[in-house]
Amino acid sequence: MSMRIVIAGGHGQIALRLERLLSAGGHEPVGLIRRPEQAADLREAGAEPVVLDLETASSHMVADALRGADAVVFAAGAGPGSGADRKDTVDRRAAVLLADAAERAGVRRYVVVSSMGADAAHPGEEVFDTYLRAKGAADDEIRSRTALDWTILRPGSLTNDAGTGLVRLEARTGRGPVPRDDVAAVVAELLETPATAGLTLELTSGSTPLSVAVKAVAGN
Repeated sequence: MSMRIVIAGGHGQIALRLERLLSAGGHEPVGLIRRPEQAADLREAGAEPVVLDLETASSHMVADALRGADAVVFAAGAGPGSGADRKDTVDRRAAVLLADAAERAGVRRYVVVSSMGADAAHPGEEVFDTYLRAKGAADDEIRSRTALDWTILRPGSLTNDAGTGLVRLEARTGRGPVPRDDVAAVVAELLETPATAGLTLELTSGSTPLSVAVKAVAGN
């Protein structure tokens, strides 16, 4: 069944990979982007670009962009080089805003690309510590939403190595690297597997084919 899937952070490295996979699989990816000049890259990946800044948009505005969607993916991030303030506005508040908008638009399926180590109580004052706290707080908020069929994916250290399709996907994997290719492929598989709703999963490279790994955590 073809799904319309809206991806926040539509020009991100994982998002562009995911858009290509979804488009190739017969789905309709829609990427939310902040800058109009990013639209061409999304079209090239097979996605429909929608210019919408999650740092300034209202819940109503975002809900309008989500209407008619079958699923939402939060893959946005303030990115390297951004300060602690934007970790909070993008990595926490934008994820919560997107959840509010999904509820308003009646879109139940919500997949979050989080980070291994995300924890609202994570100690430390470095920017990366702030990032892990923001991600953890966002994850906690999403997990409290009974109106959403959420899945939270927490990849290990992201690499640009070619994907292998072989992963370790469990509630706790321990630290390790994982190619962005494989993260995108796991997100695509999670979207196809509604029985993964309600799970928080860690992801690293491993020895299990990713489709088998997703079926296993779904209890299939």
